Amino acid sequence: MAMHAEAIRAAIEAATWAPSVHNSQPWTFAVSGEEISVRADPDRKLRVGDPESRETLIACGAALFNIRTVLRSRGRAPVTRILPDPDRPNLLATVQLGEVITPDESTRLLCGEIERRRTHRAGFTNLPVPDRLIEALVRQAAAENVRLTPLSDESSIRVVGAATQAAQAARREDPEVRRWARPPGSPREDGVPADAYPSEPADTGFPQREYTWGTTADQRMATATGVVALMTTPRDSKEEWIATGQALQRVLLHASAFGVSAAFHTQALEVPLLREFLREEVCAGEYPQMVMRLGVTFDKTPGVRRPLSEVSEGIG
Repeated sequence: MAMHAEAIRAAIEAATWAPSVHNSQPWTFAVSGEEISVRADPDRKLRVGDPESRETLIACGAALFNIRTVLRSRGRAPVTRILPDPDRPNLLATVQLGEVITPDESTRLLCGEIERRRTHRAGFTNLPVPDRLIEALVRQAAAENVRLTPLSDESSIRVVGAATQAAQAARREDPEVRRWARPPGSPREDGVPADAYPSEPADTGFPQREYTWGTTADQRMATATGVVALMTTPRDSKEEWIATGQALQRVLLHASAFGVSAAFHTQALEVPLLREFLREEVCAGEYPQMVMRLGVTFDKTPGVRRPLSEVSEGIG
């Protein structure tokens, strides 16, 4: 029993290291016996940018993937149910400890990247991302029934960049960005730290959100855009949003294992007209769920996460 409790605790600790918009960490977890519940925290979603909780569910899906990965690394097959109770809309998934298994090398590799992975908020170095790695990332996303499409057509890249710039310009004074921006020296364990992005962003064609206090001056030397990629799904339901989160985290951990980081640009996806435009003009009718750039960076900014006592219940 003690080994089960240790595995569950490790899984939830790993879940907290998932990415989320503004590092808002919009999740809570509960434990009952050998079952972990993953729940959305509606108080932490973006009221303006995420009224339907799409980005919240993507973040929680990424946390769910971390739980699955850690349990497998501890020798237990995760038995996952998505949206198990229609009367509890914030209950997104349950994960039970299934049969005893032997962890494979891929699981161990991904598990080792959970706390090392970082969201990047600047330009990349000019070091290329190998084509074979991009192909592998496409397969990783497909394993979660989500399409990852790297954009090779310059016109498509310009269109997505222009949509991102338009959305950023329209919401320059976004109060939700101010809510999650952490000033230098802040003791908060959520939000975006001041040292996590440059004070003068590089012109990559994809503007970052303006968090006010950027201090990472040495990142101004990294100006490459990197590989622009989209994640899309055929439908646009809660199930697809959670699947996107699982696919996203699977891709990010695999990329991190090979020295590649990701920068996210969801501004245009938070504006319904721009998201629909991208769906029709760039995504061949599929629903865009994530816009990202992939590249090489030597930025090692420490991550911040809330303690388990704030996000979980039922852990001994």
